[in-house]
Amino acid sequence: MTTIARLLTRRIAAAAMLLPLMVATSGCMAPTPSASPSTGAAKTAAPTTQAPAASRADTSKVTALPPMKVFYGDGPMARPRIANADLARDFIDLSFRLESGREMPVFTRFEGPIRVGLTGKVPPGMARELDNVIGRLRREAGIDITRLPMGQTGNITINAVPGDRIRRELPAAACFVVPGISRLSEYRSARRSARTDWTRLKERDQIAIFVPSDAAPQEMRDCLHEELAQSLGPLNDLYRLAGSTFNDDNIQSVLTGYDMMILRITYAPELQSGMTRKAVAARLPGVLARVNPDGGFVPPRVMAETPVEWVRALSQALGPDGSPATRLRGAERAVAIAEGQGWNDHRTAFANYVLGRLLQIRDPKRAEAALLRAHSLFGQHPETRIHAAHTAVQLAAHAISRGESARALALLKGQDAIAERYQNAVLLANIKMLRAEAQDLAGQTAAARASRLDSLGWARYGFGPDAAVEARLRDVAALAPRGG
Repeated sequence: MTTIARLLTRRIAAAAMLLPLMVATSGCMAPTPSASPSTGAAKTAAPTTQAPAASRADTSKVTALPPMKVFYGDGPMARPRIANADLARDFIDLSFRLESGREMPVFTRFEGPIRVGLTGKVPPGMARELDNVIGRLRREAGIDITRLPMGQTGNITINAVPGDRIRRELPAAACFVVPGISRLSEYRSARRSARTDWTRLKERDQIAIFVPSDAAPQEMRDCLHEELAQSLGPLNDLYRLAGSTFNDDNIQSVLTGYDMMILRITYAPELQSGMTRKAVAARLPGVLARVNPDGGFVPPRVMAETPVEWVRALSQALGPDGSPATRLRGAERAVAIAEGQGWNDHRTAFANYVLGRLLQIRDPKRAEAALLRAHSLFGQHPETRIHAAHTAVQLAAHAISRGESARALALLKGQDAIAERYQNAVLLANIKMLRAEAQDLAGQTAAARASRLDSLGWARYGFGPDAAVEARLRDVAALAPRGG
């Protein structure tokens, strides 16, 4: 049996900053919008209430947070400009191999209308998030998919269950997806049977997704996007895909334009469940000419294959069970392999990003050098602008810790717009909190107060419980040098 899971360690890799990561997994307060969605990127969840001053002097005494902010709109939906030769290669690699490396003997998908059930301890806001992504799947991927009335099971059944129940089955998982069942109560008895083995499927007809009901709203939403996409389409992740959720770096929070294109190909009428790799490859040129007509005029990128040794080294670096020394050796090995391959792409950048995170307490100077290398590489391509926003946050934190307010503000300039476009509230809140600290250092007290206040609504969506938001404020405030 192979379970496709969104791992907590992968989320940590994407969300961490100079401070210890705050993983909010309980006390979820989901949004309850009071007005119809606008065309803007965000709205608050309720009318404005009295907000805390939250200055550097009182971040440990925040008692009343402003309303949660939520995202509206479709997120990073722009269709990528990609060669059909690259797209064909990606599609085959995504569709005929599992993350474990096991080969899929035949192509599988749902045949006919797809009906999605939502059951369990469904928190407020979860149905709204599900309806948003289902709407995008209909519009952007052309999939016949609809949500059923609350409590019904469907072809795909999303079960909202407490996070500790998920971790009881898979200790390192934030959420997961399994074929052949509808309820968590069926999982243990079915987990070693043929019906839950993806490689034995001839067609997809019944799939269960398990999402934490008590996670922060962003974690819940990210799980919905990733697991729903994998229940519908590719089961593999590829590090070479920077602009995709089908990537173990976990930088992308919501389904991208590339992901929707892959799913549109998956449900092309020219393809059917049960087709072999060779048969699918033979049909792809015609499918791609229709789905991506400009792709015939785009030069292929010819990105090198990712060696399994690099993937293993990075897995060691991100593994939850390794000692700090073991994880550091994994990151150093990943960087060495990437540099030895001559890569100047996001894979080398991500290895340096992970190395920088692991070194930040032990060797801040070396950590900053690794982060600078990552930031430079991420900044070279529009596809990795969201990646560069993550490294900018790391570097700004280093600058604040040295009292370099001007450098921190320069690094953070424009990054909140990127985080908002890619609908990452954790990143957006961190950017605004760090900007507030840099503004305080620069003597811009009023601006700092406004930035800090603006961060809180996003922090409630990204981190969840008030206590987690307040702890993040304190940790960010602790970066700035005191006295003197």
